[in-house]
Amino acid sequence: MTRLPSLVASALILLLPIASPCAAAPDPTALFEAKTVTERNSALAALEAAAPSDPASAYAAGAGEFFTALEILAGGLHRHGFESPQSFMLPLMRLPVPDNPNPEPLTYEEFRAILVAFRDRLEKSAATLGSVPADADIGMVIDLTRLGIDLNEDGNIAPDESAAAIMAALSRSGAPDGPAPSLTFRFDRADGYWLQGYAEFLMAQADFWLAHDFKTMFDGSFHMLFPRAKLPLQDVLVPPDGGMSGSIFASEWRFADFISLVHLVNWPVVEPERRQAARRHLLEMIRLSREDWKAIRAETDNDREWLPGPQQKGPNPLTGLEVGEEQVTAWLATLDMAEDLLEGRVLLPHFRIAGKGINMKRFFDEPKTFDLVLSITGPAIAPYFESGRILTGDDFDQIQREFGGAGFLTFALWFN
Repeated sequence: MTRLPSLVASALILLLPIASPCAAAPDPTALFEAKTVTERNSALAALEAAAPSDPASAYAAGAGEFFTALEILAGGLHRHGFESPQSFMLPLMRLPVPDNPNPEPLTYEEFRAILVAFRDRLEKSAATLGSVPADADIGMVIDLTRLGIDLNEDGNIAPDESAAAIMAALSRSGAPDGPAPSLTFRFDRADGYWLQGYAEFLMAQADFWLAHDFKTMFDGSFHMLFPRAKLPLQDVLVPPDGGMSGSIFASEWRFADFISLVHLVNWPVVEPERRQAARRHLLEMIRLSREDWKAIRAETDNDREWLPGPQQKGPNPLTGLEVGEEQVTAWLATLDMAEDLLEGRVLLPHFRIAGKGINMKRFFDEPKTFDLVLSITGPAIAPYFESGRILTGDDFDQIQREFGGAGFLTFALWFN
């Protein structure tokens, strides 16, 4: 009998390696409700460690990596005194970054480094979200007034830095006024595809910029965005009082600099593989959107849906919209159209020439200097003209009509 306790102990020791992977997974609440960056990073590290063996941890970690990518971009912009142009024409530059009274100087090389860090973090997020099995049972209840990022690099995640407050600021093209509305959703497997698709979309934008040398544009116009960051023309063209108020179109000097920016979009290619990658990211976004809607249509519940299907009745609290079968069908047709364009099966029309269109696959895969104005007028895009099936206005109008009064763009931003 004296040997029994030692045998039991030995058996328990042998079982420990088998039992350890079954330890309780980290609670994602600490990630989504952290009040400081230190707390958030600690929770994210724990989830990343558990991700290879726990789909729920991988899902939460991928979401955390996505939001920290936005934090990398916002922090870099804030550090150098960014002033948002509040323009849909510069989508990567619309984060409601707080004012910085003592910005650091900014160089072209430092700005590229911010974009690289942002893009690489998004890639990590997409990979982590992509590791979640398609049949994983995911259900995470998240209050968007508690989930946030550190916009001003003070180490804290304040209520006005919450996801709800940021979305409210973006939707109004201005700073948030008063408390953000309560927005609580139950995020499921389908929403993981949605977030992964947005990571691919943002990577495509970052890679397109990084594929080119845009230093001339940076030196000649970016004082519009960073008026106190010691850019080359700050002392000559920025008003002494900063002159920052409202959108680009509310400030004469800022509007003038925006015209300069457009004129200076004449970007030589320096990393052609990034322009090629941008097309692949867009194609992957399309694939993920299809997976998203496949998963949404298979859902049988209706529990605080972030993106509801036609079978999940009721207006969404974020958009106030209800999704019908006609919108989903039209969206899937839009994805087909976009894929056909990116694969060169259909050509993009140009007003300068009839009977030929732009092969967008070759535009990305055979990159040449990107000149925005000359692309619009024709000369810079001429190398990509081909004969073939050309997308018509009727093709798009037929799809757009299915989205009703809210309009295609509203649904597109929501659907991804």
